[in-house]
Amino acid sequence: MFYRLIKWLIASFVRVVYRPDVRGLEHVPSRGAVILAANHLSFIDSVLIPLVVPRRVVFLAKAEYFTGRGPKGWLMRRFFTAIGAVPVERGNGRAARQSLDTALRVLASGGAFGIYPEGTRSRDGLLHRGHVGVARLALTSRAPVVPVGIVGTDKLQPVGTHIPRIRPVSIRFGRPLEFSRYEGIGENLPMLRAVTDEIMYAILELSGQDYVDLYAKPPAAA
Repeated sequence: MFYRLIKWLIASFVRVVYRPDVRGLEHVPSRGAVILAANHLSFIDSVLIPLVVPRRVVFLAKAEYFTGRGPKGWLMRRFFTAIGAVPVERGNGRAARQSLDTALRVLASGGAFGIYPEGTRSRDGLLHRGHVGVARLALTSRAPVVPVGIVGTDKLQPVGTHIPRIRPVSIRFGRPLEFSRYEGIGENLPMLRAVTDEIMYAILELSGQDYVDLYAKPPAAA
């Protein structure tokens, strides 16, 4: 109940103030397991997608967002819980395994899981090479993949800013992709790469970005 109320309040505010242009929501199944695979331009992507999709969408979020103390820590926990985020540790192989296991649990329960195949935000506005984790997730769960193209959030909330500006933004959902043709073949890297590239091409068509066949680099450590 709390989740629905907070989501409704935030979504209403976003629709009135920012007026996102949302297209293709009919491609998102109303129930059952589904993976939403999107390009990633800004922190706010993980807020907007759950707000515009009628059903609950789970994204992974840094565990630190849920462990703060005081009023600010409480507010952050409530906010990230309200938008469907799930805390996860990051930064090592065990964390990567935990992330995959968490995603598989969400999908096994018939949920919607959001993922950024690029692995991190694009700081040059280009669409970067996808990591094969999205393919492994799709093939293991057998869930359809809905590609998502986000446009304009890098101007709405540029890297390093905390308060979103009022800028035009659009979110486009494509037709679901399914990969049942790969069942029974067994997992191998060329197959995972082929599935990942198909997903990235679908995202590219929706986002209209230029593509670069290089992995996006995470921000340098301070």
